[in-house]
Order: sequence, then structure tokens, then C-alpha cells
Amino acid sequence: MGNFHDADDRQGVALRLASLGALALLLGLIFQDGLASMVGAWESPEYSHGYLIPPVALFLIWRNRHRLAASAGTGSWFGALIVVLGLMMFVMGELGTLYTVIQYAILVTLTGAALAFFGWAGMRFLWVPLLYLVFMIPLPQFLYSGLSSDLQLISSQLGVAVIRLFGISVFLDGNVIDLGIYKLQVVEACSGLRYLFPLMSFGFLVAYLSQGPLWQRIVVFLSTIPITILMNSFRIGVIGILVEYYGIEMAEGFLHSFEGWFIFMACVLILFGEMWLLNKIFGSGGSIFERFAITAPPPQEKAAAPARRLPAPYLASLAFVFLAAAATSLMGTRAEAALERKVFATLPMRIDDWRGRDLALDREIVETLKVDDYIMADYRRELDPAAVNFYVAYYNSQRKGEAVHSPQACIPGDGWRIESFAEYKVDGVIAAGRPLTVNRAIIRKGDFQQLVYYWFPQRDRYLTNEYWVKWYIFWDALTRNRTDGALVRLVTPVFGPDGFDAADQRLSDFAADLFPKLTPYFPS
Repeated sequence: MGNFHDADDRQGVALRLASLGALALLLGLIFQDGLASMVGAWESPEYSHGYLIPPVALFLIWRNRHRLAASAGTGSWFGALIVVLGLMMFVMGELGTLYTVIQYAILVTLTGAALAFFGWAGMRFLWVPLLYLVFMIPLPQFLYSGLSSDLQLISSQLGVAVIRLFGISVFLDGNVIDLGIYKLQVVEACSGLRYLFPLMSFGFLVAYLSQGPLWQRIVVFLSTIPITILMNSFRIGVIGILVEYYGIEMAEGFLHSFEGWFIFMACVLILFGEMWLLNKIFGSGGSIFERFAITAPPPQEKAAAPARRLPAPYLASLAFVFLAAAATSLMGTRAEAALERKVFATLPMRIDDWRGRDLALDREIVETLKVDDYIMADYRRELDPAAVNFYVAYYNSQRKGEAVHSPQACIPGDGWRIESFAEYKVDGVIAAGRPLTVNRAIIRKGDFQQLVYYWFPQRDRYLTNEYWVKWYIFWDALTRNRTDGALVRLVTPVFGPDGFDAADQRLSDFAADLFPKLTPYFPS
């Protein structure tokens, strides 16, 4: 009789393993584009830790294998509903060609399948490993760009403070540190994000494995942010000091990369030092490694025998996933609508009484912005001492991370400070049946001031809010199969007795003369 029970148990285990394998295969088929995009992002230094996240999550699950075995097969119908939600997110992300939505849909679907199989009892041991998988997903590009710009400025300011502590004369211009003999530019790669994302994932892991109080774990995890910022700023300051005393080769090549690895390891040591200090003050005072739960918990003395049949919620989830996989194979790749437009090279350098002079962006900037077409020119009227700098960046598609960059993120990086920012209606310009509304910003660098107008032409809409831009990209991708769009920016200096009134009038006049001629360059 015992042999029959053993055979049934083996068959039950084989059935569960086969069903999990089938689920993994179907999910791989459904989410292949999102997974490929995610793994591609892991090639960049900021997300290179992504390769380690799935194995570590599997280890965290393995640690609780005995407890999970006891709850396997209990199932929850709420899990099946979450699976449906995840598959709906996939459909929206696929139709909207937004990889970030697809990648988060993977986690939602996995969470639902786990709940449908293990029930609420099992989710007690699975929610942390599933949450840990969030660290393998790259940030949306617009969030990444804004965060990178902010960190560049903060790191530059703190780095200069470190340099000045050593009595070295230095001038900070935005994110450019001028040492006289060398200008050290704190570019996107030096923002600290290459440390921040890996250190946050590591901090989450050690906080989870630690046996300390919950508040201490939260403090350890959150402290990874200031540790990264301070240590990256210290690194920038040290580079500046080394350049001052030992030459510009200290800021280039192998030494630059080595300094980066050294600082990251220093961040890890500081994190452990913080844990030691918390343990010393609030804990037992022993070794912090005694508080880590690395090994698997012991099996329960007499775990309940798991159900030999697959739970109904899990079978329903499998059916939903199978139908989604079949639909995906039939749907194929959804290409965006073909659009016709004039290229900016044909825009005249003479617009009414304005005379233009064509300018060009550096190749590196063009590659960073990933624009499909752009124009930058200075336009001037006779007898007017000031020019209008005119810039447009156009994207055929904004679905794969290539998207307009808000000037609010770029302006501070050039050393300018935004003193005033508000929406403004431009006299004499009608856009989509209403007066054109732009973002109006007053910016300052030292004693110089400039007035900036900018707006976002997005598929027959003229927007000022970048978050509405993101929403309409998603909505139009679903409903119109289009994600094209642009940024228009006008800049003029502010000087003279009439100051801002003259600058506003100059930009308004130029916008009124430009707008009718610019419209054909944006597909309707």
C-alpha cells in the first residue's frame, strides 16, 4: 500500500514540475520581446546586476522549499484574476509597443500564477523573492534621464566641495568642473546610477536576510541612496584632486574605471559598517554575520502531504496563459503607421523678416538624444540686437525609449538655473483651434539671463506637460498605431531697459511667423 502512495506522490511531483515547465515555456513565448529588451538593457553598466537577480530570487525561493511544499496545490482564485490582469497589461504594452509595461506585466503574471498555485499560505514565503525581481527591470527612459540629470548636478556640487577642502581653486559650471588645466565633465556615466541600482538591489537583499528589527532593515535599504550619492561625489572630488597634482591621465582610461570599482566596493563596506553600528548600539553587539539567515530553514517535523492534483485556479491560469500565447503567435509584430513629412533641411533660413543661421549639434549629443530629425538655428531681425535660438527635435517613434527630453532636465546641466517657470499663452498663434500655450522659463547663469519657450507637438496636440506626453504616447499607440512627436524650443537673451517685455515680444513674434511654416514638418 505504501508503494502505491509513493508512486502517487512521484506522479504528483512530476505533474507539478511538468506544469511549471509548460508555464515557463508559454510565458517565455508571450513575453519574448519584453524579455529580450530587458536582457539587452543588462549590457549597460547601470543594469549589469540584472543577470544576478533571477538566480538570487530562485535561491530565496529554494530556502523555503520545505514550507512551500506544504502549501503547494492549495491555490487561490484571486491569483487567477491577477494572471488575467498581467496578461491584459501585456496586451496594452504590446499594442502600445511600450517595453516597460510588458516587463512589469511579466512580474504581475508570475505573481498571479504563484498565488494560484501556492495560495495565500505560500505567498508568505514568495512575495519577497517576487518583489526582488523588480530590480532587474530598467527604469522608463524619461525617469532615467531626469534622475540622471539631477544626480549629475548634485554629484558635481558635492565633488567641488571636496576639491575645495584641499585648497584647490575650482569653478563649477553646471556639471562641468573647471580646474584650469582641465575641464572635468560629470556626464551621464558619472551620475552615480551605475552604483545606485546595484547597491539598492544588494541593500534589499542583505536587509531581507538580516534578522534584525524591521526598522533597521528599512534604514539599511534606504541608506543605499545617500551612500551612493556621497561616495560618487567623493570619487569625483578625488579625481579632481588627482588631476590637479598628477595630471589629466588620472581622469581617463583604466585609472578612471578602477576608481569606479573601488568606490563601489567602498559603498558595500560602508553598508556593512552601518549594519555593524546598528547591531552594536541596538542589538546584541555580536558579529553582524550571526544575524544573517543564509541557510535554508529546517523542514517542518510533519508537513502536511501536498495535494496530488493541480489546483483549479492554477489550471485556469494555465488556460489563460495558453490562450494568450496562441493569440500572440497570431498577432505578430505590430509596425507603426507609415508617415509622410517634410525634413527640417528644407525649412527656409528666411522667415518673413527673420534671417537664420544654421547650427549643428555635436555628434555625441545627437547619438544620446537618438533624434530622427532635428534643426537648430539662430534667427535675427534687422535692428534687433538679440537673436532667437530655435531648436526642434523630432522622433518617428517614441516606443523604444527614444523620446523627447524635457528642457527642465537639460537646462541645469548646462550651468543655467531656472528662476521662474509657468505656462504662457502666446499672442497671435492658434494651434489646434486654440491659442498656443507654451512653457515659459526664465533662466540665469551668473549675470546672464535668458527667456525660454517650449512645447511638445504630439500628433495634432500641442502639450506642455511631459507626463501628458507619456500618456498620449501610450493612448495613441493603442488607438492610432502612432508614437511620433517632437519638442520645439525657443530661447532669447534678456537685456536692456525693457528686459523681459522685449524678450517676450521677440519670442511671440517669431512663434507667430514660424508656426504656419513649421506645421507641415509634423505629420497630422
